[in-house]
Amino acid sequence: MTKVIYSTVFNHTADQVWGVIRDFNSYPVWVETVTESRIEGGKSGDSVGAIRDFVEFGAHIRQRLMAHSDVDRFYTYESCEPLGAITYYQGTGRVTPIVDGNRAFMEWTISLECPEAERENCVNQLKEAMPQWFTSLRAVLEKK
Repeated sequence: MTKVIYSTVFNHTADQVWGVIRDFNSYPVWVETVTESRIEGGKSGDSVGAIRDFVEFGAHIRQRLMAHSDVDRFYTYESCEPLGAITYYQGTGRVTPIVDGNRAFMEWTISLECPEAERENCVNQLKEAMPQWFTSLRAVLEKK
């Protein structure tokens, strides 16, 4: 598997950052390119096994929540079906307190499988998308 990591520091507390992203169904709240999201089967957005179906750039994307911890402020999810050339991916979003300045460190890691010929393109797409997610989250936090 190939791994892509993006991280940043927020001038907000870890609890504030986690409060926005903790619900697996909150994508439309903090990712401006996501227009809708729903959890299938009536499960909650913190229920392990829940499948979120969201729309981004007109495409329906389905992901399964594999792990969720309010104590450690992270969740891990996996793809339910291929996404373009990416045949499988698993992501983890984690928020860690920074005591100095009462800030938050946030890291997003995505491990993916794709054909060797497409690997560079797939990695570059994620490297472009991940900072946009964090910029969008930062804008939401600034309004609070």
